[in-house]
Amino acid sequence: LAAVITLNFYLISLIPAAVAALRSDSSRPVGAEPSNLAFMIQAGVMWAELLALFLLFFYSFDLDFAFIAERTPHLLGLELHDGFLQGAALTLFICIVSIIASTILALLAALARLSSNGAAFGIATFYTSFFRGTPLLLQLILIYWGLTQIDVILSALMAGIIAVSLCYGAYMAEIFRAGILAIPKGQAEAAASLGLSKGRTMQLIILPQAMRLIVPPTGNQFIAMLKDSSLVSVLGVWELMKLAQTHGRSEYKFIEMLIVAALIYWGLSFIFEMIQARIEKKFGKGVRVD
Repeated sequence: LAAVITLNFYLISLIPAAVAALRSDSSRPVGAEPSNLAFMIQAGVMWAELLALFLLFFYSFDLDFAFIAERTPHLLGLELHDGFLQGAALTLFICIVSIIASTILALLAALARLSSNGAAFGIATFYTSFFRGTPLLLQLILIYWGLTQIDVILSALMAGIIAVSLCYGAYMAEIFRAGILAIPKGQAEAAASLGLSKGRTMQLIILPQAMRLIVPPTGNQFIAMLKDSSLVSVLGVWELMKLAQTHGRSEYKFIEMLIVAALIYWGLSFIFEMIQARIEKKFGKGVRVD
């Protein structure tokens, strides 16, 4: 096995030289384009090999592939449960709504933390301290069952979305605040000298520049949110994890359903990563703010 791995890495290491030989051009600086192409080929080959090994590992489990083929459409949410979304479709719905709500909460909390209003600062710091300092699972339970003590009845889905939004809004508030603080004060002073109000300065000058710093860590929070949405299953919401557990329990084929659920989560996370990369490119990741 060690010999095979060593030979594999040796063959992959030959790719840059092979690409350079095939793409040689005297009018192009040596190593310019071929090096990038070789890097992509190397990475692609490694991905293909690791994915093949990953799938072979699961194949060795003696899985019931007929059962997987039958139940996968259910997990993907292609069939409705009581006329509403279920499985991966419901997980995606929870995540998208929570992303919108948490982004708004994060921006408001960040601006409150940066304001000179003591009341706003106190509310924002209390909010971020509590929701960053307690587990998401506990927050789900408090919102869903705790609010019933004061006669506030929420559906399991609504309680789940609220809890996830509040939790990640608190984490992202610090990301927004740090991004805004990273912009030199001279930017705001220059805008004020031109007669712009604080609100317009934040909207037109500060936030567009801060987004370059905010997007990468915020995108990571969105991916984490996608996976943490599985905790909503404890409230009985028919999202992906709940559905996988239910189908696995019905036929005592837990490992089949959990593997499918894991692959679906991975696929959704990969899509989120691609979207994040496009957004980072749009906002000019790595551009210095002077």
